[in-house]
Amino acid sequence: QVQLVESGGGLVQAGGSLRLSCAASGRTFSRYGLGWFRQAPGKEREFVAAITWDGGTYYKESVKGRFTISRDNAKNTVYLQMNSLKSEDTAVYYCAAGGSLRSDYASLDDEYDYWGQGTQVTVSS
Repeated sequence: QVQLVESGGGLVQAGGSLRLSCAASGRTFSRYGLGWFRQAPGKEREFVAAITWDGGTYYKESVKGRFTISRDNAKNTVYLQMNSLKSEDTAVYYCAAGGSLRSDYASLDDEYDYWGQGTQVTVSS
């Protein structure tokens, strides 16, 4: 069982930056693939970024060059550094962990076994 707790959300002006953190419980954190998803009001949840157990990274096209996903296995934490934020990045951001995450399917919800409760990111224009 893995528990995930996100933090770091908030209100920021367009063009600004935020860093989200997701702290995980469990002794096998290093073996999990990790992802960030988001859900804007009235929209379906969508993939944002993922990082595999061996460090491979994957991004939604619209965030490439602006967002960076990273992990610190010693701290059982995954991060999402978000720069050059836009109003369309406003959403609740969720982290997720998958014990058998396949890189070709990293953007799919079904690849993830555990989810956090979410943290709100609001970008004002």
